[in-house]
Amino acid sequence: MTHSHPASSLIIGGAASSPRAPLPTLPPLALYIHIPWCVRKCPYCDFNSHTASPVLPEEEYVDALLADLDQDLHAVYGREISSIFFGGGTPSLFSAEALGRLLKGVEQRIPFAHDIEITLEANPGTFEQEKFVAYRKLGINRLSIGIQSFQQQKLEALGRIHNGDEAVRAAGMARQAGFDNFNLDLMHGLPDQSLDDALSDLRQAIELKPTHISWYQLTLEPNTVFWNQPPVLPEDDTLWDIQEAGQALLAAHGYAQYEVSAYAQPGRPARHNLNYWSFGDFIGIGAGAHGKLSHPDGRIVRTWKTRLPKDYLNPAKSFQAGEKALSNDEMPFEFLMNALRLTAGVESRLYPERTGLPLESLAEHRREAEQSGLMQVEPSRLAATERGQLFLNDLLQKFLS
Repeated sequence: MTHSHPASSLIIGGAASSPRAPLPTLPPLALYIHIPWCVRKCPYCDFNSHTASPVLPEEEYVDALLADLDQDLHAVYGREISSIFFGGGTPSLFSAEALGRLLKGVEQRIPFAHDIEITLEANPGTFEQEKFVAYRKLGINRLSIGIQSFQQQKLEALGRIHNGDEAVRAAGMARQAGFDNFNLDLMHGLPDQSLDDALSDLRQAIELKPTHISWYQLTLEPNTVFWNQPPVLPEDDTLWDIQEAGQALLAAHGYAQYEVSAYAQPGRPARHNLNYWSFGDFIGIGAGAHGKLSHPDGRIVRTWKTRLPKDYLNPAKSFQAGEKALSNDEMPFEFLMNALRLTAGVESRLYPERTGLPLESLAEHRREAEQSGLMQVEPSRLAATERGQLFLNDLLQKFLS
């Protein structure tokens, strides 16, 4: 498949206001692969996902993904990939054969780190569980299983097509298939959810002994069914009680919170996510995928790909929908929007290393954030206080030029 790459399709903006220092070293490089199809679109979902037809265009899509990657290779020559993340949609709808051909094609183009982390998002339906063994044999070594809740009433309210028993079985089958590292995705603040309901879900997840739990509050996003027809969500006081009690429960069972909604057993945070939050680089391939690449001369460029699967698969259209070079003025916000989500923040030296800008350029805004109690007074780290984590948007506003 050959796609044209007309310059007119690119949106290039944000030219740097002054030259940045060349980056001393390039950050770690990851690969994000977007597979946009789902059995059914959930009413809360604002991701680029589309209801699958009975037969998925696996062959054509893998061809397109590799051709898309080919067009990005010039920007990452000589680098290796430290992690791969298959997101969606529901990537586990794809056969092991298709994913195997894709991974082989990627590795022929870019070397893999010897300890590469390869994560696949999967749904708990029995159809996907049968593939877990085959996925493990491909070198996929981490699963992220979308549970959301174990309670039938809540699953129905969320438009999920699995039941609680399937969710429990999925974790067991992942382990049997050889996955000693897997995440369970769980939501709280669900329609009509009580504190007991939320903690019951969390206890059930902990009982399954995943290495990682993503536990986050349901939010109503524009362009979703829930946005247009909002369900009745718990009161703010209940949401606060759920958050506090849930965090205490996770901590008591050895799951340390390392990011706003991510909790991991010791040594088991998601390496792909950590790279993302610490302003690492990532290539994004697939319909609607985003990427961010640093260049030795100090340029940092964000890219985004054609969103609709039919357009992405159309040889007459470009894979890339746009790109934007980050300006010096945008850099503090762009860097901290990621780094301050981490509960421990990042080492201060990472800012000049990853942006090419001096740490002193943050000094004034940083002092203001520290004085308002939103940022920790710790010269060697850039980190939010507990209050700053709760009011992250307010904290980030201080770094907008």
